[in-house]
Amino acid sequence: MEAIVKQCKKACPFLHNSTTATLSKLSRMPAPAGFASEVSGNVRTNALTTMAQKCPVMGKAIAIQSKSYLRTSARLAKHPTLPLKQAALINNENEARVAAAVMAALQGQTPTTHSTHSKPFDYETLYKSELEKKHQDKSYRYFNNINRLAKQFPKAHTANLQEEVTVWCSNDYLGMGRNPLVLESMQKTMNKYGAGAGGTRNIAGNCNLHLQLETELADLHHKPAALVFSSCYVANDATLSTLASKLPGCVIFSDASNHASMIQGIKHSGAKKMIFKHNDLQDLETKLQSVDIHIPKIIAFESVYSMSGSVGQIEEICNLAKKYGAITFLDEVHAVGMYGPRGAGVAEHLDFDLNACYPHGNNGGILDKVDIISGTLGKAFGVVGGYIAGSAALIDMIRSYAPGFIFTTSLPPV
Repeated sequence: MEAIVKQCKKACPFLHNSTTATLSKLSRMPAPAGFASEVSGNVRTNALTTMAQKCPVMGKAIAIQSKSYLRTSARLAKHPTLPLKQAALINNENEARVAAAVMAALQGQTPTTHSTHSKPFDYETLYKSELEKKHQDKSYRYFNNINRLAKQFPKAHTANLQEEVTVWCSNDYLGMGRNPLVLESMQKTMNKYGAGAGGTRNIAGNCNLHLQLETELADLHHKPAALVFSSCYVANDATLSTLASKLPGCVIFSDASNHASMIQGIKHSGAKKMIFKHNDLQDLETKLQSVDIHIPKIIAFESVYSMSGSVGQIEEICNLAKKYGAITFLDEVHAVGMYGPRGAGVAEHLDFDLNACYPHGNNGGILDKVDIISGTLGKAFGVVGGYIAGSAALIDMIRSYAPGFIFTTSLPPV
């Protein structure tokens, strides 16, 4: 019977989760009024048997046990002088019959659950199988150990402190991450405010430094407002997914060479997407013409495409957006800090002289035509973080709805 009890505990959530003390207590509690009449013979009933009878597994076993008890009692009553050894055999026979009934009920009626599978899923084998695919297609990555030296830009040492290399592949294009003025400012800020933000922007992680930075970024891109994220990957993903999910029936037109962060944001939005050929204005316009002008549309593209180095046709795309009732989302990640009189990116650079004379916007230039701009602080600016800039209402909506902004610790004060 011990094996049956173990099997029952595996199959029955109640038995599995109940302690011995709980079961013992229930066995001593009287059965509810009127229940005893439902049990055949003189089988003693209590709260535990009451509950068991309602169970699809144990209920059948108890019914069989009751009938077996009556048959055994009748046989022993006919032979009151039956030897003890023979009487024990009858009881064992009865017990075996009950055991068979329980096992049959377990096999036939217990739903297949995690507790009835023959063995658990082999997670480690799956991990290794996926890694093997990476090795087979030659896409498995090995990390370099590169330790950039602040006072010897662009030098770095490897895992061997004595081995120096020159780093030509860093995103810190201008070496701002080791600029003495930057380091001095960061040290002063850290001494005053500490190294960490202390929470999310919605709770304790919002400080005056965040607000000042957002004001400067908004002004840099000729926009009323800006919002800082932990990275531009998060900024693109959170903004596109939130914005497109809020626009009813939105269709997103995405350049074929867009960054993975934009692709993920489009995917997470659940909106319909139409991919146009890279930098192909004719293909983009053909696709725009296929969607009614009253339907919300987003054209997502980049200024500098990192994989090819090609430059997006910003002004022409903005003109198409206006013609077909779309808004533009321009990723300037690889251009901010590098192009334009103030480093706002390619959109600013295209009207270099105009923006040099009128640096704060509303000058009718291309930069003013772009609806939403995303950028990073982790490349030419040399530190970490990402951001978007756009209208005040748009920024406030993203701030209020985007999980990627709401539920993450904000950037540290430094």
